[in-house]
Amino acid sequence: MLSTKCNDKNIFALVDCNNFYVSCERVFNPSLVNQPIVVLSNNDGCIIARSNEVKALGIPMGAPFHHYRHTLLQKGVQIYSSNYQLYGDMSGRVMDSLRIFSPDVEVYSIDEAFVKFKYSNTRNYYEYLKTIKNSIFQWTGIPVSIGLAPTKTLAKIANSLAKKSKIDCIYDLSSPSTQIEVLENIQVESIWGISRRWGAKLRLIGIGNALQLRNASPQKIRKYLGVVLERIVYELRGVSCLDLDQMQSRKNIMVSRSFGNPINNLTDLEQAISLYAVRACEKMRLQGSRTQTVYTFLRTNSFSKKNKQYSAGIMSGFSNPCSDTGHILNLVKRNLSQIYEEGYLYHKGGVMLVDLVPNNMHQKNLFEGYNYQRSDARMLAVDRINQKFGPGTLFYAAAGLKKDGDWQSRTHHLSPRYTTKWGELPHVN
Repeated sequence: MLSTKCNDKNIFALVDCNNFYVSCERVFNPSLVNQPIVVLSNNDGCIIARSNEVKALGIPMGAPFHHYRHTLLQKGVQIYSSNYQLYGDMSGRVMDSLRIFSPDVEVYSIDEAFVKFKYSNTRNYYEYLKTIKNSIFQWTGIPVSIGLAPTKTLAKIANSLAKKSKIDCIYDLSSPSTQIEVLENIQVESIWGISRRWGAKLRLIGIGNALQLRNASPQKIRKYLGVVLERIVYELRGVSCLDLDQMQSRKNIMVSRSFGNPINNLTDLEQAISLYAVRACEKMRLQGSRTQTVYTFLRTNSFSKKNKQYSAGIMSGFSNPCSDTGHILNLVKRNLSQIYEEGYLYHKGGVMLVDLVPNNMHQKNLFEGYNYQRSDARMLAVDRINQKFGPGTLFYAAAGLKKDGDWQSRTHHLSPRYTTKWGELPHVN
């Protein structure tokens, strides 16, 4: 039975970075402020971030870059390749800044976080949120929007309204009367956690907006549509059913890329897939996990009708969970040798680490002399050096000694990695 007891001691804020990738580019290049900017996806394929100036031009999100290249150049739009090292580091700085104001922070995405505060009748939350917003901008250079509400679902709605604010990008949805007024204008499909499919089902029973869902019978919603939607009903009523998820541990981790150019030989494939495996291992260790199974795959370009098509994948496991990059690379290379076929132009490949378990969940094997302590110490040393001096300071030869292989993703418009690469810092004479 779902508890309906309202937790009136907490209140949630959703902090969302405004045009995050664009804002990161502007932090270190002030001349870009108020200039139209787009950021492109891997291989400079699609537009994945737009400044407000570009949105005003009618350039759609996710549009293929080559379709709009001429228009962008004609309008004087600044074009940048995705600089994920810079974005990831700036995201960490924003999240660390939030933890100064509250220890309860859920990193929801690279540019979003839920923050939980102890509720107080005496606190002026508008001024407090304004302090947070101004402090983050002062410390990181990243502008944010903040929505405040008694539940995470309402905080999501409040944040979307904050983004539309032209004044301060802050919206307080803690008042029940304000909630009723706002929810009537929110379409049911726009509610966090409700898909188009669920929206269609709700409309069939006469529920088309958030206020109607709020006023629906929780018991009936649960009976016909399930407990997830029942929780949303309570959340819309201001009853908190979703607490912060601070673990952030994933069951699987995948790193996959389209190659910069098609690959037709095993050597280049091994280098590319090995690099993806190294990245996946770093992510796995960062969340304190080990993998039991590794999935490796290759595929050709299905959109190229003139070339022969091929797709294959293979899964292999360890007798004991493993987090050692060297051991995983050996397994990945064995997998690759089994699925590789000559005569094809390979377009994409990747590695997935499957069945992840916590570091402390491993059973010793009498017939295996694997030394977890030595392996963990070695990996810790590698990770710390790369974290301190920049990614790739220590690297595996399996991923290639050249950093400009044809298989590398196209990044013709890449900005410097200001915060993670000493050599890319600007020189001032």
